[in-house]
Amino acid sequence: MARAQARFVCQECGAVHPKWAGRCDACGGWNCLVEEAVREGAPRGLGGGKGRKLAFSGFDGASRATPRRVCGIAEFDRVCGGGIVPGSALLVGGDPGIGKSTVLLQVVAALASGKGGPPVRCAYVSGEESLDQLRLRAIRLAVAQAPVQLAAATSIRDIVASFDEPGAPDIVVIDSIQTMYLGTLDSAPGTVSQVRASAQELIGLAKRRGFSVILVGHVTKEGLIAGPRVLEHMVDTVLYFEGERGHQFRILRAVKNRFGPTDEIGVFEMTDAGLAEVPNPSALFLAERQGETSGAAVFAGIEGTRPMLVEVQALVAPSSLGTPRRAVVGWDGNRLAMVLAVLEARCGVQIGLNDIYLNVAGGLRIAEPAADLAVAAALVSALSLKPVPAETVIFGEIGLSGEVRPVSQAEARLKEAAKLGFTAALVPSRRGRDTERAAPAGIALRELRHLRNLIELFEDQPHRAPRSLATPGTRR
Repeated sequence: MARAQARFVCQECGAVHPKWAGRCDACGGWNCLVEEAVREGAPRGLGGGKGRKLAFSGFDGASRATPRRVCGIAEFDRVCGGGIVPGSALLVGGDPGIGKSTVLLQVVAALASGKGGPPVRCAYVSGEESLDQLRLRAIRLAVAQAPVQLAAATSIRDIVASFDEPGAPDIVVIDSIQTMYLGTLDSAPGTVSQVRASAQELIGLAKRRGFSVILVGHVTKEGLIAGPRVLEHMVDTVLYFEGERGHQFRILRAVKNRFGPTDEIGVFEMTDAGLAEVPNPSALFLAERQGETSGAAVFAGIEGTRPMLVEVQALVAPSSLGTPRRAVVGWDGNRLAMVLAVLEARCGVQIGLNDIYLNVAGGLRIAEPAADLAVAAALVSALSLKPVPAETVIFGEIGLSGEVRPVSQAEARLKEAAKLGFTAALVPSRRGRDTERAAPAGIALRELRHLRNLIELFEDQPHRAPRSLATPGTRR
């Protein structure tokens, strides 16, 4: 009998190497090559038979509109684009213990109970927990009465045999894809070949039978879903579960969605009875504000299609080190360095050898550049010890020359601010455009063309401490 050929596969990128090495040449990862046995050689050519011609059709063809399956948990339905599409494949990733299994158990229980519409047949297959553990979690979440089919299995052959029939459930959750394996592969569960082949079998079965499959994926220490990158290309929707362990808030973010908007988020709050949806995240994120405090500014942002108000906090303190610290939580550190450089070079603000700490309250992570102006306001407020007015929201992008640039969906941001009782806004200048149409009733707009206009607002206020924003003789 011929000896099985061995190969070494990178667990980070899926690259194949003929021999082991400490570092992968394709992605640069260290200690990520795992030996896998190849039983059969890869087939060559297209085979002996002749393929059949494809039947093409145009955009005007008739298509049957399939209704989405709504679970009744509004935040989850929002992230999915209005519900789960039949025959689709979803991938949910997140840090260990963040709440992936909890929220999915609540989702299938709501679907099976008909919380958002007609009852849906649901199955939950766990490769990490036993049936007793699943029942204990269901009792804690108060969903033990939901008619959900539970199973503990890791063999893809058994799972396919159970669901490859006309009476298959409408929703199938696989927790997790890293624990599943195919007996035809000589590699351990969780390796690149096993994850790719197992996902391909499950997704193909879901497309063939018309049910939706939800895969739970582990993440690496970098925060990316473990396994081959092709796994995210195979599924229709990729959801990331985010959140700081020190905060009770959890963010479910859509980074890919073929049936809805990307970068949509759903906000949940971790409680003793599981994850509770937060219908108004802005009010919750701003609930602990301390009024007029120096170094705090309210940013009106957009997450997906939802406007959201969060508080940006900054602290400027003298440094005793040769290299000052720049600690950032919830924002891009490189973006902070750019804002600091513009403040010093274009506006004459002396940051000097000060430690700077920046935090987005509530554990939310902001990625859009519209937060530049709010961050600059928080920094200047912390440096001058002069508070930003409590009823003022701020948004705008800062260019390298110091100009304040307009951002998208300004009207939606201002409407959300007016709903929460804010009366003033620092916004970019529209440069001749109609700004009155974008301002809702009760919001007084103050347009800023340059970052120097922001500095002038703090210079007009009375000093609370003998600290200057600019050096003597600096041109502003």
